[in-house]
Amino acid sequence: MRKLNLPEYEFRFRQEEKSRFVLDIFRKRYVMFTPEEEVRQRFARYLIEEKEFPTALIMTEYTLKLNEMVRRCDILVHKPAGHPAVLVECKAPEVKITQDTFDQVARYNLVFNVKYLMVTNGLKHYCCYLDFATRKVEFMKEVPFYRDL
Repeated sequence: MRKLNLPEYEFRFRQEEKSRFVLDIFRKRYVMFTPEEEVRQRFARYLIEEKEFPTALIMTEYTLKLNEMVRRCDILVHKPAGHPAVLVECKAPEVKITQDTFDQVARYNLVFNVKYLMVTNGLKHYCCYLDFATRKVEFMKEVPFYRDL
C-alpha cells in the first residue's frame, strides 16, 4: 500500500496473472486495485471506521445519468430514508486536485443535490457544505461524523 494521508486497513486481495484485485465490500466483488481504487477503498473505510458512517448506506462507483451521458460517482452516501447525503470524488495520489475536480463533483451533484461534497486524492481531502438557502459553499476543516450530517 502507498503512503497516503489515510489510515491503513485490512483488505482482501486476489492475484490474477499480473493484475491485483481488491474485494470491494460495497459492490460485493473483486475490482482491479489501481491507485484510484486504493484511495476509494481507503477513504470509504475511513468514513466507516473513523467517522462512523454506516456501511450499508455507502455505495461505490454509483452509476448516474447526466445530460444523457452515463457517469459513475466514486462514493455516494445516503441517509437512512434513502436520500443522498454525501458525494465523494476520488483521484489517484499522483493526480493534483484542481478546479476541474471540484467542477466534476459539482456536475454530479446536479443529479443528487447533496449538502456535502468531498474530494480526495488520498493525500489531501476537501469537504464542503452547500447551503442551498443562501447559495454559499463552506469549506470545512475536517470531514464531519455521520451523525452530524
